Amino acid sequence: MITKIDICNAATFGKIATPISDLRRFNYFFGSNGTGKTTISKVIADSSQFPECNIVWENGLVMEKRVYNRDFVLRNFDQKIPGVFTLGEQEVDTKEKIGTAKAEIDKLYGEIKTLTNTLQGDNGNNGKINELAQLETTYAERFWSAKQKHEGKLAGGLRGYMGSKKDFKEKVLNESASNKADLRTVEEIETRAATVYSDNLTQAQSIQAIQPVKLLSLEKTPILGKRVIGKEDVNIAAIIKKLGNSDWVRQGLSYFKANSGICPFCQQKTGEDFAKSLNEYFDEAFEQDTLAINTLITDYVTESERIQQQVQVIMNLNSEFVNNEKLENEKKLLDSKISVNIQRLDQKKKESSQIIEIDSLKNVFDETIALISEANTKIDSHNAIVHNLASEKNVLTAQIWRLIVEELKDGISDYTTQKNNLSAAIKNLQEQLQTKNENKRTQESALRELEKRNVSIQPTLDGINNLLASFGFTSFKLAKGNDDRTYKLVRANGSDAQDTLSEGERNFVTFLYFYYLLRGSQAESGMTADKVVVFDDPVSSLDSDVLFVVSSLVRELYEDTRQNKGTIKQIFVLTHNVYFHKEVTYNSNRSKDNPLKDESFWLIKKRGDDSFVERQATNPIKTSYELLWEEVRAKPEQRNNATIQNTLRRILENYFKLLGGTPLNDLYTHFNGDDKIKCKDLCSWINDGSHSGGILSDEYYSMPDATTVERYLQVFKEIFKQYDHIAHYDMMMGINHEEEQEEESNDGQA
Repeated sequence: MITKIDICNAATFGKIATPISDLRRFNYFFGSNGTGKTTISKVIADSSQFPECNIVWENGLVMEKRVYNRDFVLRNFDQKIPGVFTLGEQEVDTKEKIGTAKAEIDKLYGEIKTLTNTLQGDNGNNGKINELAQLETTYAERFWSAKQKHEGKLAGGLRGYMGSKKDFKEKVLNESASNKADLRTVEEIETRAATVYSDNLTQAQSIQAIQPVKLLSLEKTPILGKRVIGKEDVNIAAIIKKLGNSDWVRQGLSYFKANSGICPFCQQKTGEDFAKSLNEYFDEAFEQDTLAINTLITDYVTESERIQQQVQVIMNLNSEFVNNEKLENEKKLLDSKISVNIQRLDQKKKESSQIIEIDSLKNVFDETIALISEANTKIDSHNAIVHNLASEKNVLTAQIWRLIVEELKDGISDYTTQKNNLSAAIKNLQEQLQTKNENKRTQESALRELEKRNVSIQPTLDGINNLLASFGFTSFKLAKGNDDRTYKLVRANGSDAQDTLSEGERNFVTFLYFYYLLRGSQAESGMTADKVVVFDDPVSSLDSDVLFVVSSLVRELYEDTRQNKGTIKQIFVLTHNVYFHKEVTYNSNRSKDNPLKDESFWLIKKRGDDSFVERQATNPIKTSYELLWEEVRAKPEQRNNATIQNTLRRILENYFKLLGGTPLNDLYTHFNGDDKIKCKDLCSWINDGSHSGGILSDEYYSMPDATTVERYLQVFKEIFKQYDHIAHYDMMMGINHEEEQEEESNDGQA
């Protein structure tokens, strides 16, 4: 059974697809001529001729299609009409075998339908295949979260898999099965990734180590622990020693010499012995020690400044490999200690008799040297990466995927289990389907052979002739062709009647031929195949009696189909004839025109140049007069301005001329002044529009615009008002004044 039809870019249907979905066993389409009914029938007959159209079959099981339209008539009613083979009455045993084979095929069809539904679901929804697709989508989303988590810092290792969730999922699964890389921490991988995937990766220069050995050795200079004083065996030594003022005397000595032997403290003239004692006290040994102190200070300052500059240079590099924060702290500590030590050395210079100790810089240097060593280790590793970049990228990329697989291992396990179960179920269903289809093809082949033994074109010939005679068509009949495989139309005297039939006669016999073809086949087999049937306007040029017969025959097919008699599984009826539509859709079980569960109703319309199809909640056709008003009630954007003039003319003629006795051109007599002119203008306008395309050619006609239509619709309403028939207008337009007044009252109270 067909569940959906998509029509696109076919005849009057535009380039935007028109979906006709949720089709039922019986589907009724109503539309004026030229709206696209025949196009729909042609798409069903052979969708391959319409590349942009599509037909969806229930569970994908395609049935035979029998379509009655103009193409069918042209194809079959030539000089030789193909015979319709039906099962004969002879060979009871063969008929029983045919019945058994058909029952087995129907059983297999049901089993195939059940298996297909389990496998594919209802029209592709649900089903094991859909479950598997949903599983793939769900876990593609779940795995994608790992990509979103790491795409910032680890993008280099994910290249090629960041644009497709499906590809990323497949990569994760492949890596899960094969990746043997070492599992590293996120931090370690991110650090290496910053180098390996850098676009500006170059060799880095090693950092020059500091050499603090000399400075550290100065800390142990013996002079720091020696009391530097004068010679002890001179006269003045005893008192200097007693007073412990050697440093004070030494400082005053320079003033004494500058003051020409006068004591700088008491301002008294001293003797030569005193000057001699002072000079002897600060002898050569004393001067050498003093020089040693001065040299120590000079060397210490020079060496410390050199190392401070080296450390500062390293800091100024701002190298990514150096822990600059720690190095800066060590530099501050170094500067502080050197400053204190220099102050102490200066104190030793001033007071050489004092023993001093300076703070050791060893710990600071050890930390600084360690920081530099650590940085150089990183630089060596970096340079090794640069030297072996391709290999490093491969290793790191593998480690990145190993990390992702580890993070997703629970999801991978769940996915694998569910997929294996679903895949096994799908494989089992597919194998069963293959077996059932093979059995069905075998049974169908056997059925065709059985049908060939017991078929004839005579029952169809007899049936059509009996119906023709019963309805007064006695001037012609169907006869066998010369080859016993075709029919021909002949007069009572046996002469050819093919080219002399009236249109009504031709249409009736054509329908009867199609009707019997539904129970048979134009080949010697295939009459028992399940089928979808389409009737496209089968009542053209038929009188009311014959139209009633055609309607009755179609309704008989409904009942057989509902009771699963015969081979018809679905029926489409497309028509523009209101009477035929009412007859063919009649069903006493239907309540208030609401569709039964196995029915659907549709209207086919045109908006501008494009056709469109609308599903209807109820049977949309009541009378042709109501249908005309429906076009007037339509919203402006849905109204067909090309036919509105004809619609208004037909309404006014039906209501005022046929029912009220007032001719169309006399309607203006109830108007005065400008209103009379407007009414006459309306009548002229609708007459022009109604006759366009008839006597006048298209070049003299242009479609009215929306503004013109709205203006004349107001005049149309005013006619009913002037004739005191506004109540009829309101009824047909669906206007309820009591509801409007109630709404206004509610608004006022609010």
